[in-house]
Amino acid sequence: MICLHCGYCCIECAVIIIKPESVKENLRINKLTENDAQLKDSKVECPHLEWIRGKAKCKIHHYKWYKQTPCFKHGQIEHKNTNCRMGEYILKQGKNYNEVRNASEKKG
Repeated sequence: MICLHCGYCCIECAVIIIKPESVKENLRINKLTENDAQLKDSKVECPHLEWIRGKAKCKIHHYKWYKQTPCFKHGQIEHKNTNCRMGEYILKQGKNYNEVRNASEKKG
């Protein structure tokens, strides 16, 4: 799956993430341990998520061990080189997921 950086998964999905305290500026680890992981509840924004010019970006993608994370391995039903369906749907609305969520909360 090709992530389109809409932010949906980083907010809505309950996933295992790397503890923020395990990620330090000078941390040079090659392999993650189960002590580095924690559950991020659904509907809670991932602490590694940042918004840059309206796109969701992950602060830890550049680490060597990122490919060991559940986020890297996250996918949907489609093939490896297919755009994320949820991202396409959200972005066709002309907004990122954070904007869609905020607009929905104001209505409710």
